[in-house]
Amino acid sequence: MNRINQKLEEDKKLLSIYFTAGYPNINDTVSVIENLEKSGIDMIEIGLPFSDPLADGPTIQASSTKALHNGMTSERLFEQLKDIRNTVSIPLIIMGYFNPMLQYGVEAFCKKCQEVGIDGLIIPDLPVDVYHDNYKSIFEKYGLINVFLITPQTSEERIRYIDSISNGFIYMVSSASVTGSQSGFGDIQTKYFKRIADLNLKNPQIVGFGISNNETFTQATKYAKGAIIGSAFVKHLTNSGIDNIDDFVATIL
Repeated sequence: MNRINQKLEEDKKLLSIYFTAGYPNINDTVSVIENLEKSGIDMIEIGLPFSDPLADGPTIQASSTKALHNGMTSERLFEQLKDIRNTVSIPLIIMGYFNPMLQYGVEAFCKKCQEVGIDGLIIPDLPVDVYHDNYKSIFEKYGLINVFLITPQTSEERIRYIDSISNGFIYMVSSASVTGSQSGFGDIQTKYFKRIADLNLKNPQIVGFGISNNETFTQATKYAKGAIIGSAFVKHLTNSGIDNIDDFVATIL
């Protein structure tokens, strides 16, 4: 069974952390992953930096720009991760835009993911229909779960279609804005979380965008299986480097 599915079966609310590969420094990737696992989180999203990250807020955009300047590429990332499964057992997901994967070659990229022990991919700009028609069989060949995003504007028909072709979890974007932390979720977002929960989808939902502390983590996971923190953690890396990661995680759980 894929590590993502194994983790989803655990009787707990899950915390997933996003960070940008090659940030703050080019060789920090593995240390960040190892320290995150030691701090007790459940899944890690490894951001593959891209020059035009449309869904990302200023914090993650800045980390992507720095990582690219540091020399991070798909090939460099795979080289850094080649021995990661000797030390890390939790699910690892690469989150990135489709262009670098297309340039690398979709099947070659998926094959490399399998070789280094990646469990899934999140590709915000890969339309679900295009994935279903052209790439689903390739992902499945290499044992990769593709995670799709839904937003408050996604129709129920579309959500149920995404649910029908998914085999892991659904990334539930908390609002229509770009990534970034906020102080709390209001009634509109809470009603949205409950509305999706009431659809009784076969795939659990994990909430992302706007989660930065225990309060927002608790709000996000009231109706969902887990939550994802990105910008707040990248800010921690910016301010504190790769030290004291466990201190950051302790403020969430």
